[in-house]
Amino acid sequence: MKTVHHWIGGKSVEGTSGRSGPVTDPATGAVTTRVDFASADEVDTAVAAARSAYATWGTSSLAQRTSVMFRFRALLDEHREEIAALITAEHGKVRSDALGEVARGLEIVDLACGITTQLKGELSTEVSGRVDVASIRQPLGVVAGITPFNFPAMVPMWMFPLALACGNTFVLKPSEKDPSASVRLAGLLAEAGLPDGVFNIVHGDRVAVDRLLEHPDVAAVSFVGSTPVARHIHRTATGHGKRVQALGGAKNHMLVLPDADLDAAADAAVSAAYGSAGERCMAISAVVAVGASGDALVAKIKERAARVTIGPGTDPASEMGPLITRAHRDKVASYVTGAAAQGSEVLLDGTGFTVEGHEEGHWIGLSLLDKVPTDSDAYRDEIFGPVLVVLRAETYDEGLAIINASPYGNGTAIFTRDGGAARRFQLEVEAGMVGVNVPIPVPVGYHSFGGWKDSLFGDHHVYGNDGVHFYTRGKVVTTRWPDPADAPTGVDLGFPSGH
Repeated sequence: MKTVHHWIGGKSVEGTSGRSGPVTDPATGAVTTRVDFASADEVDTAVAAARSAYATWGTSSLAQRTSVMFRFRALLDEHREEIAALITAEHGKVRSDALGEVARGLEIVDLACGITTQLKGELSTEVSGRVDVASIRQPLGVVAGITPFNFPAMVPMWMFPLALACGNTFVLKPSEKDPSASVRLAGLLAEAGLPDGVFNIVHGDRVAVDRLLEHPDVAAVSFVGSTPVARHIHRTATGHGKRVQALGGAKNHMLVLPDADLDAAADAAVSAAYGSAGERCMAISAVVAVGASGDALVAKIKERAARVTIGPGTDPASEMGPLITRAHRDKVASYVTGAAAQGSEVLLDGTGFTVEGHEEGHWIGLSLLDKVPTDSDAYRDEIFGPVLVVLRAETYDEGLAIINASPYGNGTAIFTRDGGAARRFQLEVEAGMVGVNVPIPVPVGYHSFGGWKDSLFGDHHVYGNDGVHFYTRGKVVTTRWPDPADAPTGVDLGFPSGH
């Protein structure tokens, strides 16, 4: 059986802790791989390799760093099918979705290739007599990333390309459920000429995570995952003096006004709710139908959802694959089986779905719940599966109030033909990312990704300008070069006034 090892100091390193975990093919339920679990000592070894490499990488030229990023981008583009196949094998998502994940990761590599523009700094001359002031940005040192199972290639690439291009060294702790894609990325970085130790990977569980959060040589931590874990990451790492960006969970709402194109809204709801089996932090999981739009919209969503083809990600006909684990599949199913007792109308129940010949896979069909109470579990919790809940509201204001009352504020969308209503919504809704007739408003790479409220802990979003600022710190240099002809000014104990 294949075993996935750590990546430390530019090479694959077999684990020494004696602990490992299973990696399962979600489509069959079979364990195909083992992954090493790091001890605290192994994490220390990876951090030490990163700290040693920082001595030269942190002072390397921008030309050297961007040259590596350009070569990495070319290799990633060349191997995108291979990376996508690894994602499908361990996560279960269909090929088109896996390829889309790689493509979105490439956007951030593109941004890293242009880091020279982001790190230009500023200069003001003659702020006082022969005094100049310059603002520059410098790397932090060793930084860490802790990433989730649902995007095993894209989310790490939200972090390490910018971190490396800014001059930091990196330690990644990817999800233990689908680790192979990240190790392949490490191999491509090495092939691109990244010096040994600049990028490292440790696999494992909370032992590895907590050691990274506490390690005195780790200057910053980036995280994407659930809200409870994001809160733990933020509290623990900041308590140890680290800079933190921790992106948590979501309950993304789509507000549909009566004047909306209901066919377009239904297409968008089905695509955004059930794509990647709902295992996306930007999935639309709650539709708020306003006024007379409700019944017609729900009928259109139900009709489209019933036609979605579910099967192994390797089958070109499949539009949606399985869930990541059997335990997660059963948890998602529990929200559907308990929905009617909590007041919802169950219009589609996918809990009995299976795929012939793959009965042991982690399968669940599409579920649709209508007229869902706001105090029900299916509405309050982040289900992270192919379950779409529909709520009803009489007015725009009532719908907006439902959305803003949610503790989550990751992404949201409005579907309408009314520009005034759309403008109000983008200003009044309490969420970090807003779509107007766009169901999944994930920003392009040169903007930043992040939510509000319980969807983000920390002051910085990921990638874009926020990413560059997160992985660097500012320094202001004030310089005075007196003319040799100047007379001595003498001692002056007054506060400098700049004149």
